[in-house]
Amino acid sequence: MKDINDIMPKVPNMRWGALMNKAPTNKKIYEMDKIFPANGKWHTVFEEKDNVTIDGKQVWKKEPQKWT
Repeated sequence: MKDINDIMPKVPNMRWGALMNKAPTNKKIYEMDKIFPANGKWHTVFEEKDNVTIDGKQVWKKEPQKWT
C-alpha cells in the first residue's frame, strides 16, 4: 500500500492536509490543527459512529463522563 504523501499533491505553504470521508466542521479543523504538526504532510481521517481512524490508528469515541 502506498503512503498517502506519495499520491496526494504537494501544496505550497500547506501546514497539513487531511483526506476525510466527511466534510469537516470548523471545530474539527481546529481540533486537527492541534493534533497534526505543521510539516506539510497529508493524513487520512475516517470518521465512523463510534470511532475515528487517523493514519491507520483507531481512536474510540467516548464521552468523558463515561471514562473510568
